[in-house]
Amino acid sequence: MASLFDLVSSANDWLRLSEIPDYPQALNGLQLENSGEVTKIVAAVDACLPVMERACDMEADLLVVHHGLFWQGAQRIEGALYRKLKQAMECGLAVYSAHIPLDVHPVMGNNACLMRALDLGAEEDPFFPWKGIEMGLRAAVSLTRDDLLSKVEAATGAPAHLCPGGPDRVEAVGVITGGAGSEIYDIAATGVDTFITGEGPHWSYTAAEELGINVIYAGHYATETFGVKALAQKWCDEFPGLSWEFIDHPTGL
Repeated sequence: MASLFDLVSSANDWLRLSEIPDYPQALNGLQLENSGEVTKIVAAVDACLPVMERACDMEADLLVVHHGLFWQGAQRIEGALYRKLKQAMECGLAVYSAHIPLDVHPVMGNNACLMRALDLGAEEDPFFPWKGIEMGLRAAVSLTRDDLLSKVEAATGAPAHLCPGGPDRVEAVGVITGGAGSEIYDIAATGVDTFITGEGPHWSYTAAEELGINVIYAGHYATETFGVKALAQKWCDEFPGLSWEFIDHPTGL
């Protein structure tokens, strides 16, 4: 058993929550507390009602997610939000959320974990500046576009969609997990010939063709399962006696 507030304090420090910018609705950190004791952690991508119901069924004390409870901003506590909060409080489930800090962390981040899973055998460098930080990772490689696509699908365990707008042979690959396809114009300006992200708007595909860059849309959900798993494991490594499980609730997007 561990103290909830010790876990929260450690994660806040590891992820540099006070330093990493994010959207206001992310509300990174502890979003809902419990009695203060944690034995079992569950990790998931989204703090949605089915996930929280499953976490309570599993008798978890702490749910760690990438997308938290308050993405819609200030709202009335009714409907699904009421049911989520009521159930969580009744079963003693705390909720911790980390968004961009868990995308960009150099070890536990979604970008870093996906890059390791791709096993490209190349040194990675931060790229794509945003609000004073680097949002993604890039690497110099030499492999075919089809081979890279296969690696992406193996790493995420999900099908990916390819826009073959660039060269058949990949020399410079960039990764930003989640919904970074809308940044395709600025991504192309960085010099990468192939961009791996989760999803993008319809127009990003035709823009990539015109810009001469490959884009692998690997799924918003599929590219963001890594960080919450890594954080849950880090807690268990640092605080003996804890256990964790992952709740898989894919959206297919």
